[in-house]
Amino acid sequence: MIKLDQIKVSPNYKTDELYKICAKTLKIEQNSIKNIQILKKSVDARRKPDVFYVMSIGVTLEKNLEEKFKNLKITVEDLSLTYKKVSCKYRPVVVGFGPSGMFAALALARMGLKPIVLEQGKKVEEREQDVLAFWHERKLNKFSNVQFGEGGAGTFSDGKLNSNVNSLLCKKAIFELYAHGAPEEILYLSKPHIGSDKLKEVVKNFREEIISLGGEIKFSCKFTNFSKVANDITVEYTNLSENKQSTIITSHLLLCLGHSARDSFKMLYSNGLEIKQKPFAMGVRIEQLQEELNVCQYGENYNKALPSADYKLVSHLPNGRSIFTFCMCPGGVVVASSSNEGEIVTNGMSNFARDGKNANSALLINVNPEDYESTHPLAGLDFQEKYEKLAFELGGENYNAPAQSVGEFLNNKKCATIDSSYLPSLTFTQIKKCLPNFVTESLKIGIPALNQKMKGFAQDKDILIAIESRSSCPITIVRNENFESNISGIYPIGEGAGYAGGIITSAQDGIRVAEKIYMNLIK
Repeated sequence: MIKLDQIKVSPNYKTDELYKICAKTLKIEQNSIKNIQILKKSVDARRKPDVFYVMSIGVTLEKNLEEKFKNLKITVEDLSLTYKKVSCKYRPVVVGFGPSGMFAALALARMGLKPIVLEQGKKVEEREQDVLAFWHERKLNKFSNVQFGEGGAGTFSDGKLNSNVNSLLCKKAIFELYAHGAPEEILYLSKPHIGSDKLKEVVKNFREEIISLGGEIKFSCKFTNFSKVANDITVEYTNLSENKQSTIITSHLLLCLGHSARDSFKMLYSNGLEIKQKPFAMGVRIEQLQEELNVCQYGENYNKALPSADYKLVSHLPNGRSIFTFCMCPGGVVVASSSNEGEIVTNGMSNFARDGKNANSALLINVNPEDYESTHPLAGLDFQEKYEKLAFELGGENYNAPAQSVGEFLNNKKCATIDSSYLPSLTFTQIKKCLPNFVTESLKIGIPALNQKMKGFAQDKDILIAIESRSSCPITIVRNENFESNISGIYPIGEGAGYAGGIITSAQDGIRVAEKIYMNLIK
């Protein structure tokens, strides 16, 4: 296969046109091209309204032409996770079946180690019903919700596959998602996403393969404690459906906890795991009209074949803080994401088509450990909880989220707002009452600063919805160069442990730790 870069095409392109363009670029007959494959695709909107796609295309030629273009030849990488089988005295135990747990368990299963997964939430099909009951009936299941359950918090999100690490491991993680049912375009888009609707099928396919390889996934089974004697780790868990206590003995305990597993963090700390404070971020969700963002990013009379526009903005503020957008959801909805009773947490979600009327994004301010007003390693968790409870009270103590128009928040200007997608509902009020003062101050000077970077970013009628507080975890579970905690045989992994931020970085961390265990076993 040879590779052609910087191929410019219209947003309305058809596959046949790509063959013609490649043939013209190479100055060969079109019938000499056996096949083409899009390797990379991005939108170039720098000269709006002249917006187009830029592609890298892999071209397979007749054999007699391959040599002619050998300077353009590339090697196709094997991106599947493949290992020779190894054995171990005990089966590894994976706690949590979010992205890091899914990928760690998949790798361990392919190694022949038949992992046992403990997940306090339910299978994705049942979990979805619990989530809908919360959104529509205000019935919160604290073990099965937007944060907890098969697929982790990412299942009810936009399904972004962002990673700043252009590594082979990143490519392998994306390939495995594709191999388990994600759309093919994630292999080549510069900003790939799966969408919540597609993710549900993908995580189910991960589950089925792990089971087919001898692994076991115990849903509604909560990890409650552990103890260690010599090299044997006794893992205690409760089957929530049967209210039954059980134990498993292992030599490898992989802690793939999500960023919201507060009770687990407290239990681990009380059992001697070394944990330290870490910065995180807090703020609100901003909800906007997608059509207006499309015009803002693509120009008036833009080509309707273009995808729903997104953005990523940051500004360093004169007060020493930073404001930045996070997890922007084109054509998506703002979702109620509480995992504890009496607390409000918001997040964003999009389906694959991203065809909703509104868009939304987290609008966050950096929070530093000194803001916690305590040196206790878990103080950041208490800080989060304090403001999530205030948001619950401010919303009316019924899981309504506190909200305010941008115009009123910035300028005390009463104005009509767009229709919100948030369920169950919003309570319009002064959101500063559930935010730290420095977050309110930073949002007030930061939103105009972002408007300078992207004209029309935030309009008076747009809505600020509180509180967005779970973009990352405010702790790090310390681990060494072998990825083990201060208690050997216990491996803190992924977002909850402080080593990832999103689906792909979590997936990579899960694979990385599984491969370290593998290398130690074959020594």
